[in-house]
Amino acid sequence: MFTTIKTITTMAAKNKKEQQTEIKPIEAEIMSEETLGINDPEIIEAEVIEIEEQGDNHPNFIESNTQAITLAELTENNIIPTFSDNSLTISHQNFIGAVTTMAEKVFGELTPVECRVSHPIIGRVPSAQYKKASELTDDEKTVFYQRMAFVCHVKDLTRSINGQTVHLCVGGVRAYNEDKLYNRISPMKFKVFVGWQVRVCSNLMLTCDGNSGTIECLTEADIMQKAFELFENFNPNKENTLRLLENLHTTVLTEEQFCKIVGRLRLYQFLPLSEQRQLPAFNIGDQAVNAMVKGYVSNPNFGKKEGEDITCWNLLQLATEATKAAYIDRFIDRNQSCVDFSIGIQKALNGEDTEGYNWFLS
Repeated sequence: MFTTIKTITTMAAKNKKEQQTEIKPIEAEIMSEETLGINDPEIIEAEVIEIEEQGDNHPNFIESNTQAITLAELTENNIIPTFSDNSLTISHQNFIGAVTTMAEKVFGELTPVECRVSHPIIGRVPSAQYKKASELTDDEKTVFYQRMAFVCHVKDLTRSINGQTVHLCVGGVRAYNEDKLYNRISPMKFKVFVGWQVRVCSNLMLTCDGNSGTIECLTEADIMQKAFELFENFNPNKENTLRLLENLHTTVLTEEQFCKIVGRLRLYQFLPLSEQRQLPAFNIGDQAVNAMVKGYVSNPNFGKKEGEDITCWNLLQLATEATKAAYIDRFIDRNQSCVDFSIGIQKALNGEDTEGYNWFLS
């Protein structure tokens, strides 16, 4: 009897083992978990595009907490906020269209628009207010992005300076948090820019004549008029601006001088406002200063190389790279500050300073 029980147990174990070996994997789909709760293939596609660009040495023109998005996805899948009286705001896509239309008239054909967005406001339609989040269909979800920035290149305006390919680019910034949506309709705030961009790192180099600053507009026609004025005024001087940036490469910056600049930038942030006003404005934040130092050591394109000093051109690229971590609504002004600062440091090193940049080297 014991022999029979042992035999049955052995056969059962054998059968169990055979069943385990016959288990085969089934087909399944891997779903993205980084779609902000929206199972939209366009958003997933945008994430893939971002990775491909980085692999081709085309980093994003701004990083921070932004994500890539296509113009088609902005147009088709995003709601448009209104003012408290239900008056329609100018949508992100209409802002882009107004700026690029004027840019094409002044500069010629443009490349496709590259968009970055942040601060998504996610909601649902009223009929789905009692549903669980997991039960919502795509048609029941809503989203708009509070902040948006875009750039595109002018196809026929590519140059080479200091061994780097640069493109003339145009773009704009829009942040709904700067508009008073809780009131009746009022002028909305936008920023438009035009300037040169380094291809290898996508760093923008904006000068004061290429930055509109904050413009207030009620209609798309207002945007088009102010964008056209900016582009028309910049166009005759675009080559002079390029030469000014190229000339930064002629001024050497030693490691000791770079360290003095870093120290002064840290000190500058904590000076009383009365003392800050007596100096050139350049408050990019401690995080950006740290990024500049890291880039000085490790950036393969603009960092320090053994046996060589960097130049003011390298300083500009390290600074503009660092400010790519700024929020969208602060990015443009900080980028221009980097250009102004690098040119000011060059003048101080050449004994031509009249604005107080010597303080950063003392």
